[in-house]
Amino acid sequence: MKRLKWPSWLPIDPYILLLLGTVGLAALLPARGTGAEVASGASTAAIAFLFFLYGARLSTREAMDGVRHWRLHITVLACTFVLFPLLGLAARGLEPVLLDHSLYTGLLFLTLVPSTVQSSIAFTSMARGNVPAAICAGSFSSLVGIVLTPLLAAALLGGTGGGFSADSLLKIVLQLLVPFLAGQLLRRWIGGFVARHKKVLGYVDRASILLVVYTAFSEGMVQGIWHQVSPLRLGGLLAVEAVLLAVMLAVTWYGSKALGFNREDRIAIQFAGSKKSLASGLPMASVLFGAHASLAVLPLMLFHQMQLMVCAVIAKRRSRDPEAGPEPSLSRDPAEASRIAVGTGTRSG
Repeated sequence: MKRLKWPSWLPIDPYILLLLGTVGLAALLPARGTGAEVASGASTAAIAFLFFLYGARLSTREAMDGVRHWRLHITVLACTFVLFPLLGLAARGLEPVLLDHSLYTGLLFLTLVPSTVQSSIAFTSMARGNVPAAICAGSFSSLVGIVLTPLLAAALLGGTGGGFSADSLLKIVLQLLVPFLAGQLLRRWIGGFVARHKKVLGYVDRASILLVVYTAFSEGMVQGIWHQVSPLRLGGLLAVEAVLLAVMLAVTWYGSKALGFNREDRIAIQFAGSKKSLASGLPMASVLFGAHASLAVLPLMLFHQMQLMVCAVIAKRRSRDPEAGPEPSLSRDPAEASRIAVGTGTRSG
């Protein structure tokens, strides 16, 4: 029997549809009472297991091999954790005209999240850029983000971040950092098993993210916070995010040229430095914001889909550049790249 494939002309990844379906399920049948407690406990365990797998997958040797590209990595980290947050802070001037306080908080949190790994690899390969640099840059960003994102959230969101506090920072350490370090320590013994069962564990990753989304949006429905969001506000959020993505794509491309990087490195910098990780951001938001996580992750979910669609088009155009190098090993089909990019795990989108 011929395997069914997702139509290449559809711009929305099937996993995004699953995420939207999960949001719809939470809206129709939110977890309440004992069910909410069970869902919350399961979500907490899923988040810990998710970051344990992140740690078990991250190759220390692979990361060390990329140290020689330190200028490129510093550039990507600066875009991810300096320029993005500065733009997020600048967007405060749009409150309350285009964004209300809850959506602005989510937008600011979006700018603090680490970069993607898997989507950076997929699009860099499609555009015939420096794939090893994209692997290392994304891995460094994910690793640094586990520590830096909560610290930035504490500094920039403070007590107004939908319940963020010192307790949230402790939860980040216990639910994210400790499992991640445990995965790194046990990688020597379980790394082979994780690699052999990568596909199955990938489904576990995705199921964990769906559970986190369901729990967060269920809490939001029970709290009644969705009544605060109007279609006009959502339209304003999409417009702001479109501008944010366009600015970052332009800065990473032309800024890296001004810094003297070659074409292949500029491609890696553009795709690694302009995107944000849904797989890392959702669990962090669930821990940081609690019942307010549904609105906090909405900007990230919208930005994630937007960046996949836009970067797929850019990568396809880059692959046709006259100065492009040899054809890469990964698919150049934008739909296929989007399916690769949306995958979770340490190399996640």
